[in-house]
Amino acid sequence: MAMSSVERQFYDEKYKQGEYAPAQSDEESGHREHLAAFVTAYGLQNKRCLEVGAGRGGLQNVVQNYIGLDIATSAKEYFSKPFLAGSASELPFEDNSFNGIWSIWVYEHVPDLEQALSELRRVIKPGGFLYLAPAWRCRSWYADGIPVRPYADLSLKNKLIKGSLPLRNSRMAQAVTLLPQRLSRRATYQASGKKPLSLRVKRLTPNYTTYWMPDSDAVNGIDPHEFILWFTSRGDICLSHPGFKDQLMGEKEGVVFQVRK
Repeated sequence: MAMSSVERQFYDEKYKQGEYAPAQSDEESGHREHLAAFVTAYGLQNKRCLEVGAGRGGLQNVVQNYIGLDIATSAKEYFSKPFLAGSASELPFEDNSFNGIWSIWVYEHVPDLEQALSELRRVIKPGGFLYLAPAWRCRSWYADGIPVRPYADLSLKNKLIKGSLPLRNSRMAQAVTLLPQRLSRRATYQASGKKPLSLRVKRLTPNYTTYWMPDSDAVNGIDPHEFILWFTSRGDICLSHPGFKDQLMGEKEGVVFQVRK
């Protein structure tokens, strides 16, 4: 399902108002340190790099040879480096165009997520590197702003959800639900003869009317383990989670891959 005109208008207006995406200043981006380490570790300082979902340009100076892409045309005014308006699901670049690609807080908002990941593999050069850090495991109640709204504003059902959030968000509860799911997916992969897996995400209903909180507009709830399985089942290397235990239990902010094709 492609992004509709309603969704595009939502992001365009939010960028115009300066209410959305990382700030322009590099120093204000919380991911700058992680990204700088990624660039240094894999020798990307002078290589051609792409940022998918570049927002308001907060990371455009991490490398010299940079191109930013975002769905919102209004984001262009924030860039001094090359910028294109376009979809993550239809990247406007030739095959094997980039040595490095990163994307931060983006793929939770992309309807055609598996197609978008396929586009990353298409435009990255063989042996190139990806740094991917969507907002992991967005929840259905974000659309109604349940974590940030007072109880008095909520329906009875939503009050019960809000009251249960400390338990739902606890490490124990997440371990009880996530570990069996991840083991099941591993078993599916093994049973398939290690064929490329389809991506499994939780579909969410985004709120494009009232932006209660970050990711009220999310369309995907993504487990990082799913990204790891999707790429590694295609022969890519997960550099941030190299071992079985790391992949099964790891919860790092971003996942890093070297693409083999």
